[in-house]
Amino acid sequence: MTTYHFIGIKGTGMSSLAQILHDSGEKVQGSDVEKQFFTQEALEEKNIPILPFSEDNIKDNYTIIAGNAFPDDNIEIQEAKRKGLKFYRYPEFLGEWLKQYTSIAVTGAHGKTSTTGLLAHVLNETFPISYLIGDGTGKGHVESQYFAFEACEYRRNFLQYEPDYAIMTNIDFDHPDYFTSVDDVFDAFQSMADRVKKGIIACGDDEYLQRIQAKVPVVYYGFAATNDFQAQNVTETELATTFDVFVRNTYYDTFTIPMFGDHNILNALSVIAICHYEGIGAEHIKNLATFTGVKRRFTEKKIGDQILVDDYAHHPIEIKATIESARKKYPNKSIVAIFQPHTFTRTETFLQEFAESLKPADHIYLCDIFGSAREKNGKLAIDDLQQLIEGSFILDLDQTEVLSEYKDSVLVFMGAGDIQKFEKAYEQTLGNKL
Repeated sequence: MTTYHFIGIKGTGMSSLAQILHDSGEKVQGSDVEKQFFTQEALEEKNIPILPFSEDNIKDNYTIIAGNAFPDDNIEIQEAKRKGLKFYRYPEFLGEWLKQYTSIAVTGAHGKTSTTGLLAHVLNETFPISYLIGDGTGKGHVESQYFAFEACEYRRNFLQYEPDYAIMTNIDFDHPDYFTSVDDVFDAFQSMADRVKKGIIACGDDEYLQRIQAKVPVVYYGFAATNDFQAQNVTETELATTFDVFVRNTYYDTFTIPMFGDHNILNALSVIAICHYEGIGAEHIKNLATFTGVKRRFTEKKIGDQILVDDYAHHPIEIKATIESARKKYPNKSIVAIFQPHTFTRTETFLQEFAESLKPADHIYLCDIFGSAREKNGKLAIDDLQQLIEGSFILDLDQTEVLSEYKDSVLVFMGAGDIQKFEKAYEQTLGNKL
């Protein structure tokens, strides 16, 4: 029996894929740096071995899957090549693996993880399925009918896939260390559209997605009346959002999601559209109502009279959406935004936009920029962003107790780096007071 060895198994996609192979009856192990990552908990629960990097990990007859973050000079990659083993990069292997199923790729500049999670939840309530979510969650099933997976546009990695269907949530300029402009991003999505085999579900409210050309049917969803699937009559309670869905101007059904904000309605609409297209009945699609969320996407905990929210938002559009969700869910509480920018290139490119996106919060704290291993440390500093936001503060890791003065408030910790350490430090200061 082949052993699959994952180089960089703690990466979000890699962790998910390792779990899928394990659940499908394969022998799986991996290696990574010693640092603790939130993804490793699920691997440990499944008793998947995680080893420190060493060329001794690479044995004859292993199949090697390497994460994109690790260059060719990694000691394990070099050893695998020296031994002439079967070697794949993560997207390349995933592209091969998903050919066994009816595959649904979820892609877009924003909302990929939440939408993949929603889709996996609805399908999983009805069928044996496999799914790969970008929050490090993966599940396999030997009898899977569907394979729902998150497909990332960064470095055009999603062009390794030829899915049956693609959900496209939006096109926006991000990853400025790779893409040159929004037109460059559009070009990548157009190339992806050319690889889809059965149909594309796209947000028709997005001006760029309206321009996508495809050889397969394109079904549009959104709030505008021109869409094939349209959300109308949105109502919000303290616990959920309810809306009617019209299919080509005819009332279809009413759905409820336990989330807030237009972006979450759009994500749900895309799931409703693909399920309807595949002939899944409304009674099954209504399992949307029992979705509990994905990791690091508006993940909440209550401590005393404060709500602490952990969210992956790292682009101005996402920050705006996360603050909007907090405002809609807790209209009577003040919103405190704690934001850690991710990468110097992104911070520099969107400096003004970051400032504008944070301003709807009542109070704003900024943490030092989280640099990426892929870039050189720029001249930019967090003070450059602070200067653009009147009344904002810099938050140091050893001074998080200042957040305790915001009584009956929602503290939203946002970022794609290690913002969780600020939340953890704050929780520890609260624990010391109790």
